[in-house]
Order: sequence, then C-alpha cells, then structure tokens
Amino acid sequence: MSSTFLRLDKNFFRSRYEALTNPQRDYLRAMAELGSGSHKTGDIARKLGKSIGASAPHRSALIKRGLIYSPEYGHAALTVPLFDEFIPRMLN
Repeated sequence: MSSTFLRLDKNFFRSRYEALTNPQRDYLRAMAELGSGSHKTGDIARKLGKSIGASAPHRSALIKRGLIYSPEYGHAALTVPLFDEFIPRMLN
C-alpha cells in the first residue's frame, strides 16, 4: 500500500471511523460489503439483518455526520471517496 493510503488510513479515515457508534460502523461496513456506489437502503438493511426502519436512525446519523448522502430516494452512498476500501482494511 502506498504511503498516501497509509496516511489517509491513519489520519483522515480512522478519525472519522472511530468517532462512530458500533451500529453506524456496521451500517458503513454493510455498504462497503455491497461494493462501491449507491445502494438501496433495503439492501443495506438486509445485509445488516434488520428492517429498514431499524437501520434508519443509523443512516440518518451518518447523513448528519456527512459520511453518506441520499443520491435518490431510498438510496445511500458514501460522501468520501475510497472510504469503502478503507473499511475492510480497518476490520483486518
């Protein structure tokens, strides 16, 4: 891994990730596991083994933190490029 990615992981990505609650981290992990791009909130909820309603507060909190946004109704996408690639590295 390049020194640029190591610095991003250590300083930029990690600080944002560590400020999250465990359910918020789980929501981002589910998004990362689904791959890059926008995902249906129902698909994210299924990946979490929860209903859309049960996962909605975590989605809302992540939107307020500026880590995800809704590009269209019923979808969620990461606002930070490469964050979906960081999450698996953080979990290893």
